[in-house]
Amino acid sequence: MSIEIGTIAVLGGTGHEGFGLALRWAAAGLDVIIGSRQQEKAEWAAMEINQRLRREGVRGMENRAAAMTANTIVLTVPYSAHVTMLEHVRDVIQGKVLIDVTVPLRPPKVSHVWLPEGRSATEEAQALLGPGVRVVCAFQNVSAEHLQDPTYPVDCDVLVCGDDAIAKAIAIALAEKAGMRGLDAGPLQNAVVVEADPHWN
Repeated sequence: MSIEIGTIAVLGGTGHEGFGLALRWAAAGLDVIIGSRQQEKAEWAAMEINQRLRREGVRGMENRAAAMTANTIVLTVPYSAHVTMLEHVRDVIQGKVLIDVTVPLRPPKVSHVWLPEGRSATEEAQALLGPGVRVVCAFQNVSAEHLQDPTYPVDCDVLVCGDDAIAKAIAIALAEKAGMRGLDAGPLQNAVVVEADPHWN
């Protein structure tokens, strides 16, 4: 199977998880854009990664502009911002792959499993975006703290759920680029299990 990751936009990339994933993928030589609600914050985060890696390449953009520019979209926002972000970029990501990293936590008891109305955040994303976007679930179990230290070996499995084989292959390849093991965990409906897994690495 031939896959093309292309340019990656990490929406919400100024947060801990998004920043860590962007850092790992940039270190692996991939073309990465940091997305944020504020262009200035995105540019600052991109500059921080470039300085850490001692090279240029990572760019910062407002979320919608980042989504328009990229081939593969990675969504790393809190569940409270999930729908708003998806609606903000829905029309510009049609025909693309969306990797949803969202965990549907409900404050203040964020250590408790909670199932949203749509069963999982990723299934809600697919329903909202429609069949034109190939949505997969991945990276929910990966520690943001460990991701942000590029010298730390993140030795863990990443379960990838989705209904599109190529989209899942892209997510698995991105896991491997970041030093992890990507595993096909079946169809999108299995995302309910992955998102609710409390055993984060």
